[in-house]
Amino acid sequence: MLEAQRRGLSEAVRTLSPTYFAVVMATGTVSVGVAQVGFSGLSWVLLWLAVVAYVVLVVLTGWRLVAYRHEIVADFTRVRTGFAFFTFVAATDVIAARLIPAMGFALPCVLLIVAFATWLVLEYAIPGGVVLAHPWHIDALRDVNGTWFIWPVASQSVALVAASLEPLARASAELLAIVAVLSWSVGLVLYAVIGVVIVVRMLTQGISAAELGPDYWVAMGAAAITVLAASKLVEMSDMPMIDASRGLIAGAGVVLWSFATWLVPALVSIGWWRHVVHRVPLRYDVALWGMVFPMSMYAVASMYLGKADRLPTLGGIGAVSIWVAFVVWAIVAVSMVVHVAGRLWRLR
Repeated sequence: MLEAQRRGLSEAVRTLSPTYFAVVMATGTVSVGVAQVGFSGLSWVLLWLAVVAYVVLVVLTGWRLVAYRHEIVADFTRVRTGFAFFTFVAATDVIAARLIPAMGFALPCVLLIVAFATWLVLEYAIPGGVVLAHPWHIDALRDVNGTWFIWPVASQSVALVAASLEPLARASAELLAIVAVLSWSVGLVLYAVIGVVIVVRMLTQGISAAELGPDYWVAMGAAAITVLAASKLVEMSDMPMIDASRGLIAGAGVVLWSFATWLVPALVSIGWWRHVVHRVPLRYDVALWGMVFPMSMYAVASMYLGKADRLPTLGGIGAVSIWVAFVVWAIVAVSMVVHVAGRLWRLR
């Protein structure tokens, strides 16, 4: 029995999806949101769950890198899975952003350095690996999916933490401003480019109900985190890099909040079309965490934008949305526990 469990665990590590860091992204963002509406105790519980999940996933990913390097390289260079590795960057930044109000500058800054260094490497390595590993032609677009939007999410998460740390910094304030504006701008451009690629993929290759999964919610999440990062950048101290772009950033934030809001009914309708009209079974899948994160990020961004721009209606929308996101988080979390427990039980 122990041998079967060992083989089962090894197989789970071998097939571990890089998307699982979305568990940390979703849990950490819900933690930020419930803290904003005054539930600090629940927020801390969610934060520690996110931290535990982060540590476990780092350990398992390290194990996979050592024992199953070929599988990691294969995931890294696949069109469908390569960009999911950016979830590590976003997960690291989400924890850093939640820790700033409680722990100040030091530890979140270390996490930002880890995230920024990883982001810089992946920013070139993943697109390069995906392009070089495949002979590109129009049919290659068939494998493009919603996980590509995690790329701009990672960029905006770096901008968010850098902008949040800037008021606490002294000598490094100008450097943080440069990092924030740089990564925010890159993320904005990537969001537009990937949006075009996704539309071209749908128009030229078509998309089935089975393929149109919850990972496409990340399109809304990428817009929402761009809004939140923009709100933080606008509040940064007067510096040449910020002064030159403050008006553009503020305007883009409002436009993208409107676009994210417009996407919500469309994404809900797609879910209805997928599961009710075409009867695709609704069962646990790691991609569901890619739906929870956008919902919670939209809520956080709405609350923060409402407070920053003195728009109480937006704040009210965010306050309601965070509880919707929490309920969905709880359902997906229970489903994941049942799924994992079922796999372990079969190994007995």
